[in-house]
Amino acid sequence: MKKKGATRRTVLGGLGLGAAGASLLESQQDPFRDHSRVPGMDELKTAVEFEPVAFAKLPRETYTYTAYGSEGEFTLRRNREAFDWVELVSRGVVDAGSVKTATNILGTPMNFPIMVSPSAAHIALHPDGEMGTHKGATAAANTPMIISANASLSVDKIAAAATSPLWWQLYPQEDFDRTKELLDTALAAGAKAIVMTVDQQASYYERAIHDRHLDAGPLGGGARGGARGAGRAGGRGPAAAAAPANPYRVPPGRLWYNWQYADQVRKYLTVPMAVKGVLTGEDAKAFVEHGFDAIYVSNHGGRSLDYDPSTLEVLTEIVDAVPARIPVLFDSGIRSGSDILKTLALGAKAVCIGRAVRWGLAAYGPAGVQRILEILQRELVTAMAETGQADLATIDRTLVRTHFR
Repeated sequence: MKKKGATRRTVLGGLGLGAAGASLLESQQDPFRDHSRVPGMDELKTAVEFEPVAFAKLPRETYTYTAYGSEGEFTLRRNREAFDWVELVSRGVVDAGSVKTATNILGTPMNFPIMVSPSAAHIALHPDGEMGTHKGATAAANTPMIISANASLSVDKIAAAATSPLWWQLYPQEDFDRTKELLDTALAAGAKAIVMTVDQQASYYERAIHDRHLDAGPLGGGARGGARGAGRAGGRGPAAAAAPANPYRVPPGRLWYNWQYADQVRKYLTVPMAVKGVLTGEDAKAFVEHGFDAIYVSNHGGRSLDYDPSTLEVLTEIVDAVPARIPVLFDSGIRSGSDILKTLALGAKAVCIGRAVRWGLAAYGPAGVQRILEILQRELVTAMAETGQADLATIDRTLVRTHFR
């Protein structure tokens, strides 16, 4: 039978369907994004390449929660700029296969001097939430993870998901009975150390405020922003959080921290305790005098007080202020293995990775977390080999030249 040719009616009908389909497609697209092909994970070779994939896959407000810094974001920018002011000085070359990266911090064995920083609400990034992060960290050479006090899943669920060592973050609670309850839960789940965070007290995020005023922010609850964020986060996490009573400044439960509380926590614990958020040698020395076992140099990734110094700039001051037996941890701004090597050369014993791990989870789930950490591990080994460092113990300040501004 002869095939019937196209008629004017069928042609016009097809055009109408195409126009309707284009209109429907346009209504489903976010005008703030382009819609290029999302690459496969194996195509990505550096940690920073995971950020645009996370951006492409997340609701805008959820991505922004990970990306922003406090106020004008000076410190956020300076954290990265500071790494450009430190040069590596090669001391020869060694075989990469001979490089030794294992260490032990506060009784926790590590195959690399790398940990996962505490950060909130991973379930807003991927349905597996912190369980997925723990799985990815475990798959990446058993990388230790610090669980956030604001995790979207319970500590016992996160602990049961995988086997790499876990520490737990404590935000001070005015009710000490509540503090004990939180600590008991973390310790029962197997936390090997407690990290008390003291720097995140009255932060102010201009990007979030602007979005909220546009009815599209993580705390706005508007039809466009709130609905999209809540759908992915399952009603939890930054995208679904309720607006604070005073969205412009000091949140409740902050700006009261004191030494009496710190001393109470130290006496209550039977595991090591680190303090997170130290930026001066004077403060570091005081925390050691009050019984803290480790100093964690951090400005909360530029999310605490804007115009704080970058953490890299103050690292040597803090290392020099505390006894050699006190390990110094570091975060804020790390994006590569050479960044890690610079940090170790300036005196840190281990680094903690925050945003990059979140990009990996958002982009590809637990496998993305694993790949991010493996990239950083591989880059650290390469950087050590190319600068003649066969062992962590040989890394010191002669490996770098600093030009801080």
